[in-house]
Amino acid sequence: MKRMLFVYNPKAGQGKIHRTLADIIGAFAEEGYLPAVYPTQGPGDATRLVRGIGRHYRRIVCCGGDGTLHEVITALMEMEEPPVLGYIPAGSTNDVSRNLDLPKEMRKAARVAVGEDSLRCDIGRFNDRPFVYVAAFGLFTDVSYATPQRFKNLFGHMAYILRGVSSLGAIRSWPLRVECDQGVVEGDFILGMVSNTRSVGGFQSLPVSDVELDDGRFELILVRKPRNPAQFQAILQSVITQNPTEDGPVIALHVSHARFISESELDWTLDGEYGGHWREAEIQNVPQALRLCRGEG
Repeated sequence: MKRMLFVYNPKAGQGKIHRTLADIIGAFAEEGYLPAVYPTQGPGDATRLVRGIGRHYRRIVCCGGDGTLHEVITALMEMEEPPVLGYIPAGSTNDVSRNLDLPKEMRKAARVAVGEDSLRCDIGRFNDRPFVYVAAFGLFTDVSYATPQRFKNLFGHMAYILRGVSSLGAIRSWPLRVECDQGVVEGDFILGMVSNTRSVGGFQSLPVSDVELDDGRFELILVRKPRNPAQFQAILQSVITQNPTEDGPVIALHVSHARFISESELDWTLDGEYGGHWREAEIQNVPQALRLCRGEG
């Protein structure tokens, strides 16, 4: 029998894993794995566990939301030769599962998690702290994980918010200088994110054809604060049509590195969790850092 470590969050997705736990472990056994099973006890527990014993296993599988996955990957990024990682999505958003084409049915996802098909995914570093798929600040980020599903995509949701603003002065912005391998961008921005994902908060963030998970590049999106009604309409038009440019009100660039310099401390989220407040943030792509199991697509 092959040894593996199975870490799951018993509270993810309103505890739905309890209904399928026996089936999941059965799927592992059918593929010849003998799992050591561990339910997390609280925030940061998955990181502590994998950091302590993860190197002794040839395969690690985690089950939970993107936050649980973030915790496991934090520990794996500290290893010289990290094991293959399988993921069984059980959260409410599951952006990473969309990127990896994972089945929604948990037993099927368990089979994928111990399968042989994997992808060497890029991983991000934010001031030396790893993140899986997005680092973000601003208008969208504080509501992205509590947004009704009727909004079709990130840009559509932004348009909804902007249309509801009573005056341009009500939109908060942050003066920033952004240095990246494509040059320097300066201005007042209401939203910024560096991502390696096809969706954020369950919403499409960029056309799928623009996103590759293993190309050594992230997608940088910056949205300027509108200065007048005409620019306000230009931003709305850009976000509705998903047509960002390199120098317009909605900027989109492919970058492997970005440095954000703010006049005041700026709150960030990493993979949907609070990432601290910073005057300077250094974001680096670590190309093909980890092997993640993937579905057939």
